[in-house]
Amino acid sequence: MPTTALVLVLAAALLHALWNLAAKHAGGDHRFVLLVALFIVVLWAPVGLWAGWDTVPRWGWTQWGLVLASGIVHLAYFTVLLRGYRASDLTVVYPVARGSGPLVSSLLAVLLLGESLSPYGALGVLAVTTGVFLVAGGPRMLRALLGQGAADDAQARHRVRVGLGYGAATGVLIAGYTVIDGYAVKVVLISPILVDYFGNLLRIPFSLPGALRDRAATLAAWRTQWRWALAVAAMSPLAYVMVLYAMRLAPLSHVAPAREVSMLFAALIGGKLLGEGDVVLRIAGAACIAAGVAALSW
Repeated sequence: MPTTALVLVLAAALLHALWNLAAKHAGGDHRFVLLVALFIVVLWAPVGLWAGWDTVPRWGWTQWGLVLASGIVHLAYFTVLLRGYRASDLTVVYPVARGSGPLVSSLLAVLLLGESLSPYGALGVLAVTTGVFLVAGGPRMLRALLGQGAADDAQARHRVRVGLGYGAATGVLIAGYTVIDGYAVKVVLISPILVDYFGNLLRIPFSLPGALRDRAATLAAWRTQWRWALAVAAMSPLAYVMVLYAMRLAPLSHVAPAREVSMLFAALIGGKLLGEGDVVLRIAGAACIAAGVAALSW
């Protein structure tokens, strides 16, 4: 991985960790997702106009189809993730989603985009995936699934199984938008700025009807969450555009797992990302992530 791509990925990972902590603090649902998209469209409009003034009028079906597909898959990702959090525990859904996403992304990049992974690259992907699982407290999830410890009851095991399903579905959607956006910027050569901006813009019509069904609840949620939504809207596009530019410089199969160093940053910034305890496992997970990113950069 070129040095520039690695720097972009690491900077994006730090921003990703920051905006995820803000989103977690907001505790929002689909209304929060819509508010973030609205803020992004307004806040980043000057950049979108600058990047697309001469380019967008020349777009054809391919370009519009890709940004529409990106917006829809991103919306599905947020929807499935939030439903998973309602149906199961964060400590189940989150590690499965973040651990499976880069693994599936790398496999799809090899199968669909013609990329190749060296032995070091393959080990790097596995190391990052394992590190994410450990940092996120994955062993607790497995103990609950097996009926060990305090969660030894059928209802708790059912919640874990449901969480595994939602987490895996979320990971597949992460891989889906990663491959779509990677193809858009690497093959079709759409500006990363426009991929992200129009992905957010086209997401609004699909999420607006759900928010309008209960306008009072939506407005009440927005009054309490707008500061966090504004923070997410300021950082999230910048982080993802950095990742998309890195995809232009390095194989997607390397960039996707390297992004998960954000888990390490989130753990350091937030203190304890997903609960108390498991300090040794989090240290081991951090070491796996660092070793995996080093192998990918090599």
